[in-house]
Amino acid sequence: MKNICVVGVGYVGLVTGTCFADLGNRVTALDINEERIENLKRGVLPIYEPGLEEMVKRNVSSGRLSFTTSYAEALRDAEFAFIAVGTPEGVDGEADLQYVRAAAEAIAEAMAAPLIIVNKSTVPVGTGDWVAEIVRAKQPAPMPFSVVSCPEFLREGSAIADFMNPARTILGSLDHDAANRVADLHLPLRAPILVVDLRTAEMIKYASNAFLATKISFINEIANVCEALGADVKEVATGMGFDPRIGRQFLDAGLGYGGSCFPKDVKALAHMANVQGKHPQLLQAVMDINHDQRRLVVSKVRELLGDLDGKVIGLLGLAFKPNTDDMRDAPSIEIAQHLQTGGARVQGYDPVAMTAAGRHMPRVRLCEDAYEAANGADALVICTEWNEFKQLDFERLKGTMRDTAIIDGRNLYDPAQMHRLGFRYRGMGRGYNGNGYSQP
Repeated sequence: MKNICVVGVGYVGLVTGTCFADLGNRVTALDINEERIENLKRGVLPIYEPGLEEMVKRNVSSGRLSFTTSYAEALRDAEFAFIAVGTPEGVDGEADLQYVRAAAEAIAEAMAAPLIIVNKSTVPVGTGDWVAEIVRAKQPAPMPFSVVSCPEFLREGSAIADFMNPARTILGSLDHDAANRVADLHLPLRAPILVVDLRTAEMIKYASNAFLATKISFINEIANVCEALGADVKEVATGMGFDPRIGRQFLDAGLGYGGSCFPKDVKALAHMANVQGKHPQLLQAVMDINHDQRRLVVSKVRELLGDLDGKVIGLLGLAFKPNTDDMRDAPSIEIAQHLQTGGARVQGYDPVAMTAAGRHMPRVRLCEDAYEAANGADALVICTEWNEFKQLDFERLKGTMRDTAIIDGRNLYDPAQMHRLGFRYRGMGRGYNGNGYSQP
């Protein structure tokens, strides 16, 4: 059993700390937000993640997981301090490191024994060296420490499974003994462990996310070409995916990527490239295509309805992806804004993100279920591919709508079937070329 401090109880920190506790370690999770810590002590989580609430309660009950706002308490017996605070997007697309700085300074001032500081937050290349400089400068008296980069690769909605069954663990440090000690924490996960230098580890995180975002934008561009030529992008992606050099994952055409990682990480990597005098042409194209997809959906609504003024549009799914309540950079937000600018009234429903949606979409009428979101609607837009939307009662849906337009931003449905059911249907790259859909 190791003693671990995790600084930050947001998405990454709470999942990381809870999973380490579940592996048998003693974890103290720290946050300066007193309300958030008090809620966690009462079993109220700040995020929705399948299975996390039960895991938190189990490890709190066992005494392996606790919460505090005190750095002195969190670091009292800690051998490791994981920094897992937010790194939001800055003014020019750069990562804002104010919370990383604050955490590093507080750790330096409170540590009373040798410590391994682990950067878990997604941070620009060179941050590990910068954190080490901050800690040395802020220590009241010299105390041995090392800095290790251990980037996270957690997907919202499957974060526990990703932590417990990682594809790999990346560790970066100039201190091989410290890196090996952090590696020992991850040995129970039985995944490959790659030890590199600090800057290489930090770059691996950005390069990985940028590549996945590139796959998403690539298939969305292919989808637009498919639509013009009468091909079906879902079948194209399936055919491509059989090639092991390509793979099927992240080749689902739709509304593009959102959330807390891909948008800001691609921007931050492009910013780093620009600062170094490089021209990140591919990264810029990835971002441009991603934003174009949201406008494209609105153009499909206009294609079916004409003038949007006075029209009622229902949005099914508001979170940026299923199995999360995260609304950060959710496509639904931008789509709703475009529709409202055109004079439409927007109503929407999401299985778990209603509270968060209320904060991000104050002008959208929030509904109790998918059928209420469809009630009186001239068109429905599928924004998030929640499983419950795959098995809707379409006759009931059609009966409650004012018109029968469905714009399927996630390609959940079969175009031919939707036409047989009487809907005016548009998917994303599903073979529509202006004269109808290709029939199977």
